[in-house]
Amino acid sequence: MKGSAIMGVTIKDVAALAGVSPSTVSRTCNNSSLISAKTKEKVRKAMDELGYDGPAIETIQEGEASKGALGVILPSYNDDSYESPFHLDVIRGISKACNMHRYTTCILSAKSEQELLQAIDQLRKSTKNVSFILLYSQEYDTIADFLYDEGLNFVLLGAPLQHDSEIISVDNDNFAAGFDACQYLIDCGHTRIGYVGTDPSLAFSARRRQGYQMAMLENHLDLNPAYCMDYEISSPYFREAIEKMLSHEDHPSALLVVDDIYALAVTQICNELHLKIPEDISIIAFNDSIFTRLSVPPTTCIDIHGRQLGLEAAIQAINHLESPELTSSKVIIPYQIIERDSVKKNS
Repeated sequence: MKGSAIMGVTIKDVAALAGVSPSTVSRTCNNSSLISAKTKEKVRKAMDELGYDGPAIETIQEGEASKGALGVILPSYNDDSYESPFHLDVIRGISKACNMHRYTTCILSAKSEQELLQAIDQLRKSTKNVSFILLYSQEYDTIADFLYDEGLNFVLLGAPLQHDSEIISVDNDNFAAGFDACQYLIDCGHTRIGYVGTDPSLAFSARRRQGYQMAMLENHLDLNPAYCMDYEISSPYFREAIEKMLSHEDHPSALLVVDDIYALAVTQICNELHLKIPEDISIIAFNDSIFTRLSVPPTTCIDIHGRQLGLEAAIQAINHLESPELTSSKVIIPYQIIERDSVKKNS
């Protein structure tokens, strides 16, 4: 079900009746100077006919502290996401940009998609200038569908899986990062390399795995299905799968792990199985957080610069909010491999 259908009459319904695009309806609600008086009148007439309760049209007085708001949308499907140091780093970047440009940062989180939709709807109706930053990219996502169908200004942190040419996005090249991380392990002399990912419907994990697979194939190394797994860390199968893989005599000599929290969990399991890092198994993980720095030994990682991702996402949201005529942009933030002590270099 599309997210917009949950909310009753939608901006798309108004657009269809008025014979305009959803973005024109949204701009009319924001009293944009780019929309002619005649078109605004037609849109408002359609809103009245349908009983559409659009965002409040207000005038922000010169000198007010806030010029608008950015709604930062956390995922609702996994409570563990709220504790992720990556998301905290991204939010710090967003807050920095908002402070610089006099925008308010609003964190939107909920236990269910329905509650999250209501929070989004409440914010857009109570604030004249509002944009949203969706902190994840996932297949068949009700929240992303709602934002798109309602013609709301939003930035996606990740790769767009639908409407690619119309979505503003900020991301890393996760395919290349997965490839380079695996190639790093290969260059260190490893040939039996595994991949520990999360929900494959999440774009970043799927693309990192694809990059890993391509590096293995280009180096003519076997892709052993038993070495690859995609489970949420909260799944009861996560620990079972890791233990099963590492208990074999021919277990991987190295693992590429989707993020720092997963790497910490894998390290704990290795300790319980009396596998020494990096002597018995090497680990490289994504995200340069406190977990990678305080692990024993410290974890070699791919730093995807979460704070820079957040800063750029906020700047893109503000730029497109203040200049609606801008075309959708795709911004790629570079990454880097940080070498520590968790990868054994075989001679």
